[in-house]
Amino acid sequence: MEKIWLSDPSIDVLNHWSKNTLVDHLGIEFTEIGPDYIKATMPVDSRTVQPMRLLHGGASVVLAETIGSTASTLCVDLNEVFCVGASINANHLRSAKTGLVTAIVKPIHLGRSSHVWDIEIFREDQKIVCKSRLTMAIVSHKR
Repeated sequence: MEKIWLSDPSIDVLNHWSKNTLVDHLGIEFTEIGPDYIKATMPVDSRTVQPMRLLHGGASVVLAETIGSTASTLCVDLNEVFCVGASINANHLRSAKTGLVTAIVKPIHLGRSSHVWDIEIFREDQKIVCKSRLTMAIVSHKR
C-alpha cells in the first residue's frame, strides 16, 4: 500500500496535538498510523454516554471528525493550506455500553480542494457501531 501522508508524525505527536482540547477531554487516543489509515480509541464512560448509558451518537461523531481531520492534516502542506470540516454524516448501527471503541479512517477521495474520508467505529467485539463519511475542505492561506 502506498503511503498517503506528507508528514510523518509519531503517535505521541498526534496525541500531544490533542492536549487540552475536546479530544483530550473525551479520552480519545491515537493508537496506530498505517500507510493509508489511522486508528484511534475512545472510552465508553461517563464522558461519552447519553442518559441511557449508551455511547452518545455525538461522541461517535466527534471521534469520526477527529480522526478524519487529523488524516487530512497529514496529507497537506500546512504552509500552503489548512483543513476544515465541511460535512459529516454518521449512521449509528449498534450500541456500545462499556469498554473502548476503535475508529479507523481511510481515504475515499484526496483532491486539491477537498478530501472525503470513510470512518468506521467498532466495539471491542469487532462489531460495527457507526459508519461515517467526512468531507474536509482544503483552504489556501492566501484567501
